Amino acid sequence: MAEVVIVDSKEAAGEVSADLIEALVRRTPDAVLGLATGSTPLTTWSALAARALDLSAVRGFALDEYVGLPAGHPESYRSVITREVVEPLGLTPSLVQVPAESGPVETAGADYERAIVAAGGVDLQILGIGSTGHIGFNEPGSSFASLTRVKTLTQQTRLDNARFFDSTELVPTHCVTQGLGTIQRAGHLVLIAFGEAKAAALAGAVEGPVTASLPGSAIQLHSTVTVIVDEAAASELKFADYYRYSWENRLDWERLH
Repeated sequence: MAEVVIVDSKEAAGEVSADLIEALVRRTPDAVLGLATGSTPLTTWSALAARALDLSAVRGFALDEYVGLPAGHPESYRSVITREVVEPLGLTPSLVQVPAESGPVETAGADYERAIVAAGGVDLQILGIGSTGHIGFNEPGSSFASLTRVKTLTQQTRLDNARFFDSTELVPTHCVTQGLGTIQRAGHLVLIAFGEAKAAALAGAVEGPVTASLPGSAIQLHSTVTVIVDEAAASELKFADYYRYSWENRLDWERLH
């Protein structure tokens, strides 16, 4: 069972996830982080930035990237990662990789897999979850064994991401994303979700059947998972009271402070 932490605000969630990253980096200064984009992890990056840690040796791999956006496009995930993660946290730009930055898109997945393996694998992977239940851009129907590859985005995902573009038509139809199998190889998965719109997908991922129809449910197959959610996102969890009780009564050695 995943460790589920229910908090009262996005800022509190950011502090919990930042605690996990700080503890990792203090143990392993050149740790490898899996970096998610979007609005969900923003409070995590803000909380980390406020701690003034030396993160210059940390290595990073973005979860995904759009196909077809020109270099330097403000909504490319390279631009987003640079703007929201690399610069605020003082990461070394050359140590942070994004899929499909060089070479043909046809080999981008295999190239990225080799780079992750060469780095020793991802130590801690930050994840969000989409309203369709996707993690990364692994849409419903994705194989649990899938590796980094090109995927076609669902229309719902394009609608969800349209807020970052001038119109839905400008949202790319394809991406390169780490696969569910790739994500499963990370040492620690940290899934963050906010808001009632994520409640059904979150409950399915944590407590529902493990099914390719809800890719987020793949987290149930991983040995080390922390799920950090606000009250709205937790509203459909059947065992929410137990999760609260467990978090409040964790043993001293389980606490990061």
